[in-house]
Formats: sequence, structure tokens, C-alpha cells
Amino acid sequence: MSKNLADYRKNYIKGELLESEIPENPLELFEVWFEEMEMVLKYKREKNDSTEVNAMTVSTIGLDGYPKSRIVLLKEFNEEGFLFYTNLGSDKAKSLMKNPNICLSFFWAGLERQVIIKGKAEKTLEEKAHIYFNSRPRESQLGAWASHQSSEIASREVLDKTLRELTLEFLGKPVPKPEFWGGFVVKPISFEFWQGRPNRLHDRILYTEERKNWNFKRLAP
Repeated sequence: MSKNLADYRKNYIKGELLESEIPENPLELFEVWFEEMEMVLKYKREKNDSTEVNAMTVSTIGLDGYPKSRIVLLKEFNEEGFLFYTNLGSDKAKSLMKNPNICLSFFWAGLERQVIIKGKAEKTLEEKAHIYFNSRPRESQLGAWASHQSSEIASREVLDKTLRELTLEFLGKPVPKPEFWGGFVVKPISFEFWQGRPNRLHDRILYTEERKNWNFKRLAP
């Protein structure tokens, strides 16, 4: 089977990224872009668009030596870093515990923008993980208990049966955070901002950290 995609083309015309208009701190630019995409999606949700602005591609180096990418939801970002939660027995958690190097990628097609963040991942404090877990919908809390992420299961029926049993076990009482569930905070070492431009001459600005200061430069598209 073969499918030729040579004629799949789009001309990018929705914005520009100029050195004269960007802040010294890349987190400020990320926040602006994030909020602008939120506004776009607020309108699209009225049109039944299910895109999530905080959806990001998380790339790690697996225990088998191969890179692996998956979509994860960002739950918080600030000067401390970018925070997400996961089962600590998952492939990504095991990978990060052995090799903390990580890459986060956001693609916001509605504004023809991409942000790539490289950094180091650290396990977040248990107290913070408890606070977030307690804020989750009860169904999501039970789901965290039911799924030992990345482990092999015999069938979908086994997963559904486990969930039913846990629902009865915790009936009428709070669902505690599992010990095998927690968060990672990504400490950035670089940000690359990509803005689509006409004729494939896109804008690319790379921020790198040097001695706790951020420097930026333009990259050829």
C-alpha cells in the first residue's frame, strides 16, 4: 500500500515572530501564546471542537534505547517548570527515572504555531501530587487505581471488572492517591518558538539558558 502526500500543502499566513516584539523571558512568550490559543479554542468549542490547548507531546528515551512520544496533558506551568502527572510504573515514568532528559512539544494549528521545550524532569513533591489528585473527578481517581499503566492485561473486561470492584471498595469514602501515581516537573533548558510563515520561510526563535539568563537567536527555517 502506498499513498503519495506530495500535494498536501498549506500556506501559513496567520502571524509573525520578530525579535523586536518578544520578551527576554521565554516563559512570558509561552504564556501569551497559550492564552491566545485558549481564546481561539473558546470560540471553537462553541462549534464542538474538542482540541485541548494543554495537550503536549512528551518525548523520552525508553529503556530499550529508542525515543518514544505520546500525548500528555500539561497541568501547570510557572517559573518552576512544566508539570504533568502519570502512573509511576508507566513507560514514561520508568524512562525518566533512568534518563531525565525530556522534550515537550505543543502544536497549536489554529494559530500555526509550535513550541518545543527541552529540559530535565524531576519527580514532584508528594504533597503537591496529593493536592492535585484530590482535585480530580472521582471517576478519574478510580481510574488511576484500576490501571497499572503500560502493564499487559488479558482483556478490556479485566479492566472494567477491576474498576467495578474498586468502585464498591471505596463506596462512601474518599479515594486516596495511589503510591504508584505522581507527577513530574520539567525544568526547561531551551525553548524553540515556531511561527508559520508564507513560502515555508517560517520564523524560528530559540531561547537557551546560560547562567540563569536567557539568550535568544533566530534559526533558519
